[in-house]
Amino acid sequence: MTLPESPNFFLIAGPCAIEDETLALRIAERVKTITDRLNIPYIFKGSYRKANRSRIDSFSGIGDEKALRILRKVGETFDLPTTTDIHADEEAAMAAEYVDILQIPAFLCRQTSLLVAAAKTGKVVNIKKGQFLSPSAMQHAQQKVIDSGNDQVWMTERGATFGYTDLVVDFRGIPTMQSYGAPVILDCTHSLQQPNQSSGVTGGRPAMIETIAKAGVAVGVDGLFLETHPKPSEAKSDAANMLPLDQLEDLLTKLVRLRAAL
Repeated sequence: MTLPESPNFFLIAGPCAIEDETLALRIAERVKTITDRLNIPYIFKGSYRKANRSRIDSFSGIGDEKALRILRKVGETFDLPTTTDIHADEEAAMAAEYVDILQIPAFLCRQTSLLVAAAKTGKVVNIKKGQFLSPSAMQHAQQKVIDSGNDQVWMTERGATFGYTDLVVDFRGIPTMQSYGAPVILDCTHSLQQPNQSSGVTGGRPAMIETIAKAGVAVGVDGLFLETHPKPSEAKSDAANMLPLDQLEDLLTKLVRLRAAL
């Protein structure tokens, strides 16, 4: 898969989870309007299933096939590449029928069989760096995909565990991972999670999204990842971390200006 030529970073954005078709199309349409104006290559993201939940009663999805069909419709309606995360070997081929990029969750980035299964689909494989992993260790995850016959590998920084309930981003990791020849993406929302809360619901600091994003652009990240929703407080997943959709245009406008200044 080849993204359009642009002087800007590319953007992976969408809701945390596919909640329904209307919402997915609404978000994709708004983000595409903004990114077209700013000349930012755009990839729509939505999880068809949420497998890593804090509690058993947390929202996990609307049904795999239903959500994957929505992802396909978003891609076809707006002529966009799409991505979703996978969690088990058998999901790779299934999801690859509907999306362009397979995302490997951070907590599964060392799962060899999952990386191999994703690689064998021939799709782009975007590996999120584990919260427990050094940037330099990601070269081994990358190599597993390459050794499986697929050189289309991206890497995503999403923070490192800091104590029990917080994450920090070490921006030295971005050029480190870029040195292995893969595009590197900064996850501006999950990097601000506050996991392992006593309530069983992950917290977050969305007010810091702009700060994290600016820093990523300043060090030359290839792409940005963020989750957005018209009403984050009503979202069924990651409500504490998402950027309100009506704040996205202002943020991206600032980031494009920063990119141009650099």
